[in-house]
Amino acid sequence: MFEGLNSLVDVGSSTGTVGKAIANAFPHLECTVFDLPQTVAALQDCGNLKYVGGNMFEQVPAADAVLLKWVLCDWNDDECLKILKQCRKAVSGGKEGGKVIIVDLVLTKNEKSDDEALNLIETQLLFDLVTMVLVGGKERGEEEWAKLFSALGFSRYKIAPVLGMRYVIEVYP
Repeated sequence: MFEGLNSLVDVGSSTGTVGKAIANAFPHLECTVFDLPQTVAALQDCGNLKYVGGNMFEQVPAADAVLLKWVLCDWNDDECLKILKQCRKAVSGGKEGGKVIIVDLVLTKNEKSDDEALNLIETQLLFDLVTMVLVGGKERGEEEWAKLFSALGFSRYKIAPVLGMRYVIEVYP
């Protein structure tokens, strides 16, 4: 996933736990943790990791890749489009190979009726309900993700399950 990348921006990640882990695992990769100014103000840059304050609805720092881990589920479709638009600008920069990496839940349609499949669907729906009630966001199925990507002119995407309900979605301008 990080092959060929020289820079990555971890967007909306608070203190940047994932950004720190990536920076440590890939010392050649210039990593930026990007969150609200008041969130990153007291955090210190270190080696290949820096902290930048800003608003993801207005601008995302340019990089080869933008990472959104458990971010888009907190927002409705219109807000997601605004965020993804800024991410697309950040990775487009006239270069080939840029991408947006999304780590999030992907609601699945499971035709099986065994207990494990039913438990997964029930858990996904519970996550969707909690997300809607607590933060006004929503969980999405592949079709809903595809509509968002298509609306912004992304050329393609890949979805891969990682662990349980967690998926990695790679989206290309």
